[in-house]
Amino acid sequence: MVYYSTRNKSISFPFAKAALAGLAGDGGLFIPQAIPPYRDAVKNSLGTMPFLDIAFETIKPYVAGDIPDPVLEEICAGAFPFTAPLVPVSGNSSAAVPLVLELFHGPTAAFKDFGARFMARSFSWLRRGEDRPLHILVATSGDTGGAVADGFYGVEGISVTVLYPRGRVTDLQEKQIAGLGGNISALAVEGSFDDCQALVKAAFGDALLREKLTLSSANSINIARLIPQAVYYAAAAGKALAGRSDGDGEATPRRTGSVNPTGSVEPAGSVEPGSFKGGPVLFCVPSGNLGNLTAGLYAMTMGAPIAGFIAATNVNKTVPEYLESGDYKPRLSRATISNAMDVGAPSNFERMAAHWSCEEMRRMIRGAWISDDETRSTIAGVFRNHGYYLDPHGAVGWTAVQKLADSGFPGAAKGPVAVLATAHPAKFSETVEGLTGPVPVPGTIRRALERDARAAALPNDLAALRDFLLGTS
Repeated sequence: MVYYSTRNKSISFPFAKAALAGLAGDGGLFIPQAIPPYRDAVKNSLGTMPFLDIAFETIKPYVAGDIPDPVLEEICAGAFPFTAPLVPVSGNSSAAVPLVLELFHGPTAAFKDFGARFMARSFSWLRRGEDRPLHILVATSGDTGGAVADGFYGVEGISVTVLYPRGRVTDLQEKQIAGLGGNISALAVEGSFDDCQALVKAAFGDALLREKLTLSSANSINIARLIPQAVYYAAAAGKALAGRSDGDGEATPRRTGSVNPTGSVEPAGSVEPGSFKGGPVLFCVPSGNLGNLTAGLYAMTMGAPIAGFIAATNVNKTVPEYLESGDYKPRLSRATISNAMDVGAPSNFERMAAHWSCEEMRRMIRGAWISDDETRSTIAGVFRNHGYYLDPHGAVGWTAVQKLADSGFPGAAKGPVAVLATAHPAKFSETVEGLTGPVPVPGTIRRALERDARAAALPNDLAALRDFLLGTS
């Protein structure tokens, strides 16, 4: 598979070089020359194939020529010891949002675990025999930093520096980012996520840093972070087409003795796998930097049975406004309670625009934006009616579906609808517990809460970042 820069098609690399470089030399993002279709046998079996088999078949064409099949099988097995359950939130299949795709069953309880763990294992294999260490730079608005830190922690020959906006991540997110030590360094930047992201991009373009260090990225601007995320879309779409959902997973945040919509309490116990009228699924994607949405578009283009997408944002509504007007107007981000989506200039829009025209995007995606007050109301309402805990990002997605269903958006009524739950609600207990009461805390989060966060303060200045990186190299 050949990859080229979104800004210059004459710059082309194989997967290994594109992934390890992270960003093209001209500042562009790497995209595949073509999005490969699933083989018919795979496409017809997505509803019954094991998750690891879907992972192998999804990723294989993107790494062809760089990662042999037996090695890819080992990488997938090590990266994905967890799956992504498609869970019924209520027994009422006519509900506007009967399904949630839970993406928080990995070690840091966020969807970023899928991409970060694949990256760590593939990078380790691709760099076998290298003498010069690899230095990964990553900007985060919350969950990416923790997932990357966990995925690369202790990986020989690779060090990681995570930049996050000081005071704009939760205490737990900060401990996941800055509580490991070892080969992981954390920088609390005076500024927004957009400032952190701009610093990372500037570092990649800095001649001195490129001369002294071997740099790579682990944001969704890196194609190796993005591709594995297409896996859970394909797996969930196969189940939805067959009209089949999973039961509650071990870490599913549902109250024992759930409250049903009439206000009475259901018997204690987990919800069993359910069946419903199957068909191509409409995914609602809480959207910030657009890597998750782009991965879904890849899965759809490969042939997964997906009806379309809702791009749900908070008040940082750059994408919904683009889909409405056709004008892309990035702006400074605003802080919200769904902080991982506080992105005013999403990097992966450049990747999307390189693949699809505005009209093509409009045919596949509908946008909606949600206020903090609406987000809080949804967290409280879903818990009250269904006994299910949503984190603020999943609540943004849930509310977007309700809004579009109420406005007559046809895709929200024709077939299965699944909202992506991108993080466990216990990661946002400061917001959620005031609306629902105590949230069940999985063991992975309890262990992270015991850490001490150790981060260095950094002004929003490239020279300061350069000095830090060269001083720790």
